Amino acid sequence: MTESLPLDVAARVAHLVRDILARKGIERRPDPETSLTEAGLTSLDLVNLMLAIEAEFDITIPTSHLSPQSFRTLATIGEMVSTVRGGATLAA
Repeated sequence: MTESLPLDVAARVAHLVRDILARKGIERRPDPETSLTEAGLTSLDLVNLMLAIEAEFDITIPTSHLSPQSFRTLATIGEMVSTVRGGATLAA
């Protein structure tokens, strides 16, 4: 289905999501395919996550990637980060 992401990208994205969930009192650890809105993130949380991702990876997410599909799951976020960082063709 999806290619494997570099562990550092996947782990860093997961950490950012868990941090936002923890601040909301949610101790859930979503897996890569869990819908983040179903896990408890609101649209405002997703905006905060976008800003945190830009800071964490020192990137600017282009408008073309600012869509609900890019922030649906940990996997889609990781894929988007890898694409923006220039690593769209990752080894499985």
